Amino acid sequence: MAIRTIREEGDPVLRKQSRIVDAVDDKIRVIIDDMVETMYEADGVGLAAPQIGILKRIIVVDIYDETGVKVLVNPEILETSGEQTGVEGCLSVPGESGEVSRPNYVKIKGLGRNGEEVVYEGKGLLARAFCHEVDHLNGILFIDKVIDEGGK
Repeated sequence: MAIRTIREEGDPVLRKQSRIVDAVDDKIRVIIDDMVETMYEADGVGLAAPQIGILKRIIVVDIYDETGVKVLVNPEILETSGEQTGVEGCLSVPGESGEVSRPNYVKIKGLGRNGEEVVYEGKGLLARAFCHEVDHLNGILFIDKVIDEGGK
């Protein structure tokens, strides 16, 4: 495993669409492991592959609860409900934060670290993290959705 450089706002890779992963193989598992290590090193709750310069549809999320890290390859949000508004930040936009509205509940599916189908349901922070990371795969940063620039 290796800690990767986190790309920051202004890097064009962050504004591009990520590509579907054809197969979860050893090369993809190395990327996943590096993403998890990089996320922990940066004290983040999530990381998307474009944030380390890789345009593949991979996200990792850990809200530091008893459920641990969630790996999703080719994630797809199946269902959302409710609404929450709260302050967000991003490892790719250091030093900035702002209020963003997101669904309060999210059901998401994708492939796990070994290519198996996984489905997660999350409320609150977990739902927010899933949505934030999936946005990265579509070239969207939280600053595009800020409704109030609190916490600067």
